[in-house]
Amino acid sequence: MPEYNIYENRELSWLKFNERVLEEAQDPSVPLLERLNFAGIFQSNLDEFFMVRVGSLYDQMLIKPKKKDNKSGMTAKEQLDAIFYKVNELEPMKDIAYKNIMLELMEYGVEQINFRSATIEEQQYLQEYFKKEIKPLVFPLIIDKKNPFPFLKNKEIYCAVQLQSKSSVKLGIIPASGQFSRVIRLSGGNRFILAEDLILHFAPAIFKNYKVIDKTLFRITRNADITVEEGLYDQDFDFREAMEELCKKRKKLHPVRMQLSETFSHPALQFLCKKLDLDENHIFYLKTPLDLSFVGTIRDMLDEPKLKFDKLLPQKSSSIAENMSIIPQIKRHDILLSYPYESIKPFIQLLNEAANDPKVTEIKITLYRLAKNSQIIEALCDAAENGKDVTVLVELRARFDEENNIGWSRRLQDAGCTIMYGPRELKVHSKLLLITRKISGRTEYITQVGTGNYNEKTSTLYTDLSLMTANQEIGADAQSLFDALSENRLVENCEHLLIAPLCLKNRVLEMIDDEIEHAQNGEPAYIGVKINSLCDKVIMDRLVEASKAGVKIDMVIRGISSLIAGIDGETDNISIRSIVGRYLEHSRIYIFGTKERSKIYISSADFMTRNTVRRVEVAAPIYNERIKQRVWGMFETLLSDNVKARKQLPDGTYVRAHNEEPPLDAQRLFFEEAYKKAEKKSAAKEKAKARKESKAKSTEKAVKAAVKKKKAAKKPDTKNDK
Repeated sequence: MPEYNIYENRELSWLKFNERVLEEAQDPSVPLLERLNFAGIFQSNLDEFFMVRVGSLYDQMLIKPKKKDNKSGMTAKEQLDAIFYKVNELEPMKDIAYKNIMLELMEYGVEQINFRSATIEEQQYLQEYFKKEIKPLVFPLIIDKKNPFPFLKNKEIYCAVQLQSKSSVKLGIIPASGQFSRVIRLSGGNRFILAEDLILHFAPAIFKNYKVIDKTLFRITRNADITVEEGLYDQDFDFREAMEELCKKRKKLHPVRMQLSETFSHPALQFLCKKLDLDENHIFYLKTPLDLSFVGTIRDMLDEPKLKFDKLLPQKSSSIAENMSIIPQIKRHDILLSYPYESIKPFIQLLNEAANDPKVTEIKITLYRLAKNSQIIEALCDAAENGKDVTVLVELRARFDEENNIGWSRRLQDAGCTIMYGPRELKVHSKLLLITRKISGRTEYITQVGTGNYNEKTSTLYTDLSLMTANQEIGADAQSLFDALSENRLVENCEHLLIAPLCLKNRVLEMIDDEIEHAQNGEPAYIGVKINSLCDKVIMDRLVEASKAGVKIDMVIRGISSLIAGIDGETDNISIRSIVGRYLEHSRIYIFGTKERSKIYISSADFMTRNTVRRVEVAAPIYNERIKQRVWGMFETLLSDNVKARKQLPDGTYVRAHNEEPPLDAQRLFFEEAYKKAEKKSAAKEKAKARKESKAKSTEKAVKAAVKKKKAAKKPDTKNDK
């Protein structure tokens, strides 16, 4: 067997994940418009990757050029070179996928054109459209001594034009996005042209006094890896104001990538690179639109059900009785919600009940990302306005949601909530709610711990778990965490919850060690993990040790896996699979031990150093036996997926996990089960209702018969009287 490295660079592993996303855009079994959507997701993923990870490596290359990645031994420059090489492989694959999708869409009348392929009538229409709708909003600029190089916005599209006058050659730049509708539909049908392509065509008309030598569309991606400098905490203004300043700073950070739609004059391109301080290996040539965010508009053009996923709606949980208060139900038994298969509404119901329950005195919650029209925010505001003591930790450093969260924090504060921002150097990524009730002078806790954000929108798109419990010991641990957060300190010990950064990773390592001991004693030993990413070197080292000891380890890792499974003598007892399908796999599950003695947790934390060391995270134990069996069953179903799962090979590549078993799409199966349970519950409800109505009718009939009999007994016998 060939020798392989058991560890892989995290950035290269992430690119493999995005390649799996791209595979969905190429998969003929995926509905056509969904394939188009996956192409858009691939590109938006790549945008964020360059803004954050490439931006971070770029900074590291300048500040610590000799620093090496602890898994691959690569410097920042070596990582960047490897990234650029891989991206140059992936982009043409995306171009082909997009081209094939658009060719198939022509059968349904959807066609992207350019000016040259338009009919004469369409060209006349576009000429008038450009003149009236676009040109008045376009402000071109010629770069010369009088006009310095302009600031180019992140991810906006521009048209670069090489111009020749009588005396010199100059560069012209035209903003080609942002001010007008991007998708221009023709003749009321589904043929369309993109605004930037129209601007590119009419560039000579914009620069009338010059001869256009060459032209291209381009787009830059800026570094967005902002950090909160220690000095900001010492400033004489609110942390919220400091974050607002940093958000402004992000928009002006250094470019890390340039995308071009066509080849461009090399001298002009060199001039652009010099002004943007970009190396030429940071340039990527695309044969598709530079920004695929318009694909949603294409989806809306067609009302063809077969081109989209069938409509699936989150179902009512079979664990919850309708038309009843949810708090007593949680007190009766723990409740687990599984999104998107089950609705988030019971959780919102819990918040609304707490807001109006006279026994509730306090509500504490951590917020990371929220929906645009958040019912969670409304419930918290209602609670504060009803006199509850509401404390909300709003994480202002949630990347790309900073400005949203700043706005939400003001809204909550105006409603009377107490706002916290968390420890100085740690993001609070936990999903934790604590409701405190006072009953006859006694304190009672209702606690909710989740794997995903308090976000109604993503609860229909991401797979997540939400545990609601009246376990008072778990509530006490949650109270300890909120006390620590309010005092700007960390939780150093907890009995039931695992709380990063001081008592999650060490407990995970202890439970891995327990399984190693069982294996060394000749007993069955097992670890099952479902997470989004794995790159914490300490945890990976311990998993390798467990594998060598004979512990069977199954891992479902959607994205990054810096550990390579199946390597002889090292990780041959570890299997790693990734599921990329209709819904984003986001839930985290930790299982330690065989079914007879297992410890099971759901968590907000991946096994990444940023989660285990640099964030406040929470994992909650599953104590309810029925729920433990349910989570076990879910995990086993994920391991049996042979439709959307990919299995990692010892060389680090991923292949479809097809086998001889009947096709099993785990996400589809979970939805089918949710529908069946909801239908069964509805049928049982209708049956109970019918039984109640039947009983009522029988009672009514019996009463009427009794009354009739009584009347008959009182009626005089007129026949005998005669």
